[in-house]
Amino acid sequence: MSTKKSPKPAKKDQPLSEPTSHATSHPLALIAGPTASGKSACAIDLAQALAKQDRNAVIINADSAQVYADLQVLSARPSEKEMEGVEHRLFGSWDGADACSAADWAVRAKAEIAQCHKKGAVPILVGGTGMYLKVLIEGIAPIPAIEPEIREVVRAMDVETAYAALMIEDPVRAADLNPGDTQRIARALEVKRSTGVTLGDWQQAKTGGIGDEVTLHPLVMMPERQWVYDRCDARFEQMLDSGAIEEVEALLERGLSPELPVMRAIGVPEITAMIRDGASREDTIAAGAQSTRQYAKRQFTWLRNQSPDDWPKLDLKNIEIDDVFASLLQH
Repeated sequence: MSTKKSPKPAKKDQPLSEPTSHATSHPLALIAGPTASGKSACAIDLAQALAKQDRNAVIINADSAQVYADLQVLSARPSEKEMEGVEHRLFGSWDGADACSAADWAVRAKAEIAQCHKKGAVPILVGGTGMYLKVLIEGIAPIPAIEPEIREVVRAMDVETAYAALMIEDPVRAADLNPGDTQRIARALEVKRSTGVTLGDWQQAKTGGIGDEVTLHPLVMMPERQWVYDRCDARFEQMLDSGAIEEVEALLERGLSPELPVMRAIGVPEITAMIRDGASREDTIAAGAQSTRQYAKRQFTWLRNQSPDDWPKLDLKNIEIDDVFASLLQH
C-alpha cells in the first residue's frame, strides 16, 4: 500500500510515530487487528485523547460482519454504552439481504472520511477485514465482469486441473499461489480467460484508492495469539447467553439465501445447527469457538504478511495512545 504515514519507531523510548508536516492535513487513523484483540477499546481511547485537544473524532467500521444490522451480538458490534458517546459510522449499515463487498464498503467509507475531513473531524478506521482496508487505501482493479460460460467451466474444474492450466496461462500468478488454493486459482484463471489480461496486470491498474490523499496513522494490534484465542472462546459462550440464538432465529425466519455473507458469518452456521439439527449447547460452543479461532488465525496471517512493513505492529495488550499516535496528537 502506498501511503503517507507516520514513520515506524526506530529506537526504544522514542514516540512510535514522529511529528510530520502533514500531521493535521487530512489525517486518517487506522487500527487493525484480529478479532478480540481490543481494537474498539483502543479506538475509543484515541477518540478521547483527541477530545482533550478539542478535536472531534469519528470511528468508522472496517469489519465485514459488523456492517450488517442483523449481527449485533455475533459480530460483537459495540453497544451504545461501549461507544462512550463517540460517533460511530458504518456499523449495522447494511441489511443482511444485501451482500456488502469490499468495493461497496470502500465507496461508503471514502464518503464518510471525506465528510469527516470537511467538518474538521479525525476519522478512525477500526476493523480486522484486511481486504476492506486494502481496497480503500490502494484502490481496486477495474476487472470487467467474467463471462458466465467461462466462470462455469473454470469453477467446475478440480483444483489440480485448474492449477495446471494456470501454470500455462499465467505462470507468474501460479507461482505465487498455493497449489491447493481453490478460490484464488479459479479467480486468476477465469480473469485471464475472460479478459485476456492476467490478474497481476489488472492489479497494476488499480483506481480509487485514497492512500495518496490522506496522512495515514496506522496501528496493527498483534497481541499474543493464545491470549486472543482464550478471549475468542470466552466471548462466543457469552454471545449465546446474550441474544446470539435469538439473532440467528430471526435470520432464519427471513429465509435468506445461505450463500449470503450474513448467513455464513461466524456463529450463524453453528447456531443454525443447534436450532435446526438439535446440536447440543456444548457442541455449539466448541464449534463456534473453533471457527472464531480459525478466523483470528487467518487475520493474524493476513496482517503479518499483507499489511505494509512500515505499519507499526505491536504485541502489547495495553496500548499507550500518546506514544503510538504521537504525530496525530501533536499540534
